Amino acid sequence: MTDVIIVGGGVAGSTLAILLGRQGFRVELFEQRRLPKEKPCGEGLMPAGVAVLQRMGLVHAVGGAPFYGVRYHAKNFTVEGSFPLVRGAPTAGRGQRRKHLDEVLFRTATATSGVNTHLGTRVERLLFENGRVVGVMAGGITRHAGLVVAADGIHSRTRHLLGLDAPQRRKRFAILTHFRFARGKEQPPWVDVFFARGHELYVTPLPDHEVLVAALSDAGNLAQPVEKTFSSWWSAQPLLATRLAEARQVSPLQCVSPLVARVKCGVAKGIILLGDAAGVLDPITGGGMAHALMTAELLAERLRHATTDEDDWIWDFERDRQALLRDYRLLTESLQWLSSRQTVAAGVFSLLSYSPSVLSHFVGVAGGVRQLFRPWSGAKSPAHAVTWQGQTV
Repeated sequence: MTDVIIVGGGVAGSTLAILLGRQGFRVELFEQRRLPKEKPCGEGLMPAGVAVLQRMGLVHAVGGAPFYGVRYHAKNFTVEGSFPLVRGAPTAGRGQRRKHLDEVLFRTATATSGVNTHLGTRVERLLFENGRVVGVMAGGITRHAGLVVAADGIHSRTRHLLGLDAPQRRKRFAILTHFRFARGKEQPPWVDVFFARGHELYVTPLPDHEVLVAALSDAGNLAQPVEKTFSSWWSAQPLLATRLAEARQVSPLQCVSPLVARVKCGVAKGIILLGDAAGVLDPITGGGMAHALMTAELLAERLRHATTDEDDWIWDFERDRQALLRDYRLLTESLQWLSSRQTVAAGVFSLLSYSPSVLSHFVGVAGGVRQLFRPWSGAKSPAHAVTWQGQTV
């Protein structure tokens, strides 16, 4: 019998499959999409996520454009928050197209011993025995496993079947597209965040002289067609408008909503929700992909010492996962509050500009390499410097 069935072959699902296969588990991985496929995403991988790829030996295969922190723009000033040093070495995130990241991870999972991948195969339903999930029906065939992991995204059908959806408090949407610059026009190695009344704009550097430009806003702020709204937002930012005047749009606008998913619980008997399926924080702090990698690694470590036909350890994993993401959640909620108060945000970032170390600390929390109130400790903490293309970053 299969040890673990994974529903969803995105960042979380493929990463878990790779790690479990390397540990000797028998894994079935189901992905209903055909790859490569575009997926609306912030496309900025924070340093803690880069560190997971480093430990997996996949950092070069994924590639990407480096960024060394976040620049915040509010009113008429800019403040830079660099990722902090970790054990004396600088850290960096990476911007990469989501379709490329998904393809690399799924292809690696397919090549991993013990992992059987199924592309273009939909999981129709869950199988239960005595109130415990014991498998799935996929492609019309019943398959049993000691554990099922649902990593099927923010719109998780598995989560809905389990009745674990929770109501949304705030409805937000995103508009995204890509711009390409002429060769030789290097892009700043920062993620840029522009705070404006009723929305924020994010610019992430990508390979091949590209950037992702994304707008986040509350539902109801579309007073005109999407194209006109998006264009008016970025053109109202002088720095961004000047920058994009030298670029051409190379992908169609994509709109996505909701941006947040709340869950009653991330686990149940015989099943664990992972990645976006386990709940999504507002993307204002950009940690989604990193969290998928980090929590997949955490689950693989817990499974190494677990018995998949017993469930006590599942709730221990859930407590560990919530502890891992607690500080990030607090930071995200704080930035959400600031984003709706442009004048207050300008004042806060103005003050932080006089204390670069404090701002760097907060950016480190967003990057997964710092905790809010104490430094990371322990050999397996996310606070690892990583090597990228022969250099320590």
